[in-house]
Amino acid sequence: MTVTAEIDVAKPTGRRIVRDLEKHTRVVSLNYPLPNNISGTGYTLEESYNRGLDKLSKHYGVDFRTL
Repeated sequence: MTVTAEIDVAKPTGRRIVRDLEKHTRVVSLNYPLPNNISGTGYTLEESYNRGLDKLSKHYGVDFRTL
């Protein structure tokens, strides 16, 4: 038999329960899902690099791509 539970780890009691469950690796497997705001919003390395250059250029008033 398998039991699925949702534990709120934002509270101390929830964190304590998860720590206790992690000790029993033979019978417990924990799945940590990604938060809703992260899943599906990945950026490539090039996109991240270009966004960083845009922010630096705007902040310092200099085009960092020409340096």
